[in-house]
Amino acid sequence: MTVTHERRGIQRWTGLDQVPSSGIGARIARRLFHSAVNRLDVTVHLAATPTRPAETIGRGGPEIHVNRPDELYARLAKDQLIGFGEAYLTGAWDEGTDASPDALGDFLTVLAAEMSDLVPASLQRLRSVVVTRVPRTHRGSRRNTRSNVSHHYDLSNDLFRLFLDPTLSYSSAIFDDPARGQRSDFVAAQHRKIDRLLDQAGVGEGTRLLEIGTGWGELAIRAAARGAMVHTITLSSEQLDLARERIDEAGYTDRVDVELCDYRALLDSAATAGAYDAVVSVEMIEAVGWQYWPTYFQTIDHVLAPGGRVAIQAITLPHERMLTTRDTHTFITKYIFPGGALPSVRAIEETTAKHTSLRVVDDLAIGQHYARTLRLWDEAFIAAEDEVAELGFDSTFRRMWHFYLEYCRAGFAAGYIDDHQLTLAREPLTGDETR
Repeated sequence: MTVTHERRGIQRWTGLDQVPSSGIGARIARRLFHSAVNRLDVTVHLAATPTRPAETIGRGGPEIHVNRPDELYARLAKDQLIGFGEAYLTGAWDEGTDASPDALGDFLTVLAAEMSDLVPASLQRLRSVVVTRVPRTHRGSRRNTRSNVSHHYDLSNDLFRLFLDPTLSYSSAIFDDPARGQRSDFVAAQHRKIDRLLDQAGVGEGTRLLEIGTGWGELAIRAAARGAMVHTITLSSEQLDLARERIDEAGYTDRVDVELCDYRALLDSAATAGAYDAVVSVEMIEAVGWQYWPTYFQTIDHVLAPGGRVAIQAITLPHERMLTTRDTHTFITKYIFPGGALPSVRAIEETTAKHTSLRVVDDLAIGQHYARTLRLWDEAFIAAEDEVAELGFDSTFRRMWHFYLEYCRAGFAAGYIDDHQLTLAREPLTGDETR
């Protein structure tokens, strides 16, 4: 399949070739950058400029090369961390020609571990004035959500096939040992993740299961193999087509109904009240938008039958960091997941307590498993660079995708973000259900 420019959103590069003008902002950005790097266990090689000689800063550790320092400072001044990522896309900085495959992620991991302290506390009070807010057109409303989802998930099924494992699971696996998981372990690790969610939700013979966020159908297939009757919904037309194809090939068309549907449509219908014995949703809440978390959980509460259980997998931030950043436009929301917002476990607990009868009864953190998952995805993506190019994705896209995968890996590796399998139910906690 050849991906057209319109379909892969080539408009994302609009203006990227225009370097912001240097000025006092760039000079301030330079001082802040040098100050931060000199406190970190990293090495930054700065190329010479017309006004400054080449130099190396930092305390030793993972290395990067800044090929055009003035461009980096100008982009940092204009767009902070978005500008830092954009400077990587343009080649203003990189890992260097002889770098190991882990170099980018290792460097970003050091930054992620110190994220709260990269900017002096005295300047953090100016955050609300400086940072860019998430555009209103990205909010997870019914009007915007379909285009937000399409921006990422409708890029090309063939693209995702190149770096995902054979189950086409686009979420964290659970390895026997996340420090040593290999690609040969991937299918078993993804099935371990899926099976634990199904077990937590009590999915078995005759279970009426709702899945919010189909992906490419692997969870629905495994649920159907248990004897469940599955209704799975998605807003990605590409995923819809391939999920139906895979479900048909597995022989479960009679047990699985895949529908293009906004989750909120279920809340609108009296017919869906109490219609499902179990609800499962894997890393979909991140696309909901924080303004709509109450509606998301109210929908689940509405459709869940008495005695039913819910299992979700959610990428999370620490609560205070979530509150600080939830309105911030980031590299990820600009280029990867428009409208995305990571919850905290506390936010989920508070939202369900205030707006639903659901309560969190079990919590398993798997963030280090996600760091390994992302590393394996990026290794496969790099190895498939020629095939990605043949699909029509240009060099800027390939740099963006590599940066995205390693940027996320760094967050999990540093513990800046985490991933949780959360089980929710209406019954009160018992002794063996406490976390």
